[in-house]
Amino acid sequence: MTADNKKFWALILGASSGFGKAAALQLAKDGYNIIGVHLDRQATMYNVEEMIKNIEELGVEHKFFNINAADDNKRAEVVNELRNTLDKDARVKVIMHSLAFGTLKHFINRNGEPGMTKAQLEMTIDVMANSLVYWVQDIYTNKLLAEKARIFGMTSSGGHSVIPSYGAVSAAKAALESHIRQLTEELGFMGVSANAIMAGVTDTPALRKIPGNDLMIDVARRKNPRKRLTTPEDVAKIISLFCKDGGEWISGGIINADGGEDVVNFVGQD
Repeated sequence: MTADNKKFWALILGASSGFGKAAALQLAKDGYNIIGVHLDRQATMYNVEEMIKNIEELGVEHKFFNINAADDNKRAEVVNELRNTLDKDARVKVIMHSLAFGTLKHFINRNGEPGMTKAQLEMTIDVMANSLVYWVQDIYTNKLLAEKARIFGMTSSGGHSVIPSYGAVSAAKAALESHIRQLTEELGFMGVSANAIMAGVTDTPALRKIPGNDLMIDVARRKNPRKRLTTPEDVAKIISLFCKDGGEWISGGIINADGGEDVVNFVGQD
């Protein structure tokens, strides 16, 4: 644990599984207090309870909120509670956006299946991209954002390539990358860095919702120079590195956290 981090908090949007859960645990190991925002029903709350227990064992503080992170009123309630309950010197030093909730279907009506609706497309982009901006705005406006804070948004290779049924999510990832660039410029005066983390194919609950995920896993495993999938822990360790002193100078980019997977086009035999 880093003693200097004890006054800082890490805000994890999408904290109960996958990349968000791994990052929350890693940052807690690094000494950050954790604010976890997640949306879970009773059937999956055991994941959150287990994570909270692990965080408590690491000796840091935590605040978890089971809400829809894209709901304006719920976001305002969380930020208001943080403003009123955190120590006066406490600041949010890390914001990680790992919300994976969107519509997976074709744009065009074919084979008797209805195409993407306006509401579905707008919801996907709002949850998986625009919500980052709104959280950062509120944290900043309420004077909770730390100098030299780090902002991370989870993107994917689907943001610049075509995957069947992934069109709305692809648009959201591209928008998220644009938002990251804009935040880099607008918060530069505070020394804040913002980066999009492009993980390789990772076996998470979100991936398992994508049609054809078994083929994606097989291709990724054969493409990857390390001959394995990316893990949430791989990504969490990279985020930890970027949060160390000096990491703020890396900003505005898309960081490939995939072991070289995305640059390999040819899929050979194992």
